[in-house]
Amino acid sequence: MSTYEIWSAMEDFMAAGGEVLWWIAVLLFVMWTLIVERFWYARTEHLAVLERVRAAWESRTDTSSWYAHQIRRALIWEVSDRAHRNVGTIQTLVALCPLLGLLGTVTGMIEVFDIMAITGSSSARAMASGVTKATIPTMAGMVAALSGFYFSVRLKGWADDETERAADLLVRRD
Repeated sequence: MSTYEIWSAMEDFMAAGGEVLWWIAVLLFVMWTLIVERFWYARTEHLAVLERVRAAWESRTDTSSWYAHQIRRALIWEVSDRAHRNVGTIQTLVALCPLLGLLGTVTGMIEVFDIMAITGSSSARAMASGVTKATIPTMAGMVAALSGFYFSVRLKGWADDETERAADLLVRRD
């Protein structure tokens, strides 16, 4: 299959799904950009952040006072903040995908009802494009949400684990 044929099939699919399908595509692109960014951070920068925080803690002579405890909390928070960055946004985008699909369902059904009102009949042929516009965005929203859900759960678990790991690295010496 040539690139032109693939592009043509995508255009046909997007046209059949209606305008809402384009919004789902944009949402999906942003969601996956953030997911890839989080995995990139985990593989490239995170260990350096952990090492810097550990070194900052171990360079301290006082690790048992109230002030030292607050510094330890701040260092753990820094690791947690960087690890959790954009995870909430990803989870929100995952939740929005099926909602946009539902919006596509509603707009497609409105089109079906408009056709029924204009033609005065319930001809299946006349209603077919509206039904298509009602079902394709629903399917696309669910597929988009499912594709991001697994990775959002993994990223959240990883960020939580790394926060605990940072807390374990910064031991108090009494």
